[in-house]
Amino acid sequence: MEVRELRTAGAYLFVPRTLRDARGDVASPYREEDFRAATGGPLFPVRQADHSRSLRGTVRGVHFTRTPPGAASYAHCSRGRALYVVVDVRVGSPTFGAWESLVLDADHPSGVYLPAGTGHAYVALEDTVITELLSAPRAEEDVEAVSVYDPDLGLPIPDDPDLIMSERDRAAVTLAEAERRGLLPRYAPVPAAGRRPCARAARSGPAPVPPPVAP
Repeated sequence: MEVRELRTAGAYLFVPRTLRDARGDVASPYREEDFRAATGGPLFPVRQADHSRSLRGTVRGVHFTRTPPGAASYAHCSRGRALYVVVDVRVGSPTFGAWESLVLDADHPSGVYLPAGTGHAYVALEDTVITELLSAPRAEEDVEAVSVYDPDLGLPIPDDPDLIMSERDRAAVTLAEAERRGLLPRYAPVPAAGRRPCARAARSGPAPVPPPVAP
């Protein structure tokens, strides 16, 4: 399994090897030994599992969980394909405001680990299912949003009025306004003991963006 440390402090991408034969294929988006080697400990006790189905052309985010309670997450694409963006919205983080875009694909089901308070957004490039494990129950009232169209963030989200978005996400405020209102979580460093260095993600700016999609 290839392990990459993302631009957001404490976030990782786990890329498994896929075994294929005449029957189909098998891959393991989570392996505890690889997770321990990257983070210095096991995955959190799972308190909730979410199954999020999105029609092609759906945009979700940028969502994050208010802390407290906060919830770390481990997600992978179990159907379809999505442009998935990790955004550091944690006040005090050394990578505050940094983001990274990934294409998650059910044919190559990589796992993404996000520490509590980290934001994420995605665009469903096909009819897509994202499967997410959470370290704590996540109630709707604990979820906040920052605009995917915040010009200061410059996320690679197509500006297309035909994309499917919730009214809450369309009305979401900028990162700066969310910070001014005290909506953002605070950064809690994770002890580094037992961690091994991981390969940093190669990019320091926007990744190539798939063409805009229409629902």
